[in-house]
Amino acid sequence: MTAGPDAPGSFFGRRKGKTLRDAQADRIATLLPGLRLPADGPVDPAALFPERPDAVHLEIGFGGGEHLAQRAAEQPGTGFVGVEPFVNGVAKCLAAVDEVALRNVRLWDDDAAALLLRLAPASVDRAYVLYPDPWPKRRQRKRRFLSDANLAALARVIRPGGELRFASDIDDYVGWVLARVARSPDFRWTARSADAWRVPWDGWRSTRYEAKAIREGRVPSYLTVERL
Repeated sequence: MTAGPDAPGSFFGRRKGKTLRDAQADRIATLLPGLRLPADGPVDPAALFPERPDAVHLEIGFGGGEHLAQRAAEQPGTGFVGVEPFVNGVAKCLAAVDEVALRNVRLWDDDAAALLLRLAPASVDRAYVLYPDPWPKRRQRKRRFLSDANLAALARVIRPGGELRFASDIDDYVGWVLARVARSPDFRWTARSADAWRVPWDGWRSTRYEAKAIREGRVPSYLTVERL
């Protein structure tokens, strides 16, 4: 029997881990309010920055913000919107933003699925979902972020010709995503060779999660999916 479309995704998991250090708590209190997206209403992400950017990139679940900060530093003309509800990750990202005074980063520390409903249509040029929680148990799979419903929500906000980039070291999750891309009317997988999904993107810097996966013998996969 063919499964029906996945239900809309929401945030599952912890909001906070170990106690923040004083400097981290200070950045949460003083720096985050100026970078946080509006709490409600429609959001035009390009309008969030001091100067209108050439493009807008969205990273959902940025962890400690290593990739987000790296890309933002490399591409000062691009606006980066990072989403991460885990406060310890937000604190680490704020430290990276503060260290080099990045002006092209804005943050949302709440549910990504709710934010997607508020972003303006076709307002994002590229979205990243990198090493999301795989929720490996069968009863947990409904919690995976890249569900049919969230793919449709991403399709609304990514412009035609834009990209969704996904990375994972869990083969089952990679297959899960490809199955949903294949049945989506809005996206197509861009791989042109059998091993294309094993090659990271230009400028890719391995994350600590990826390094752990490789040490444990898991092989990362990198999918680039085009918005039709």
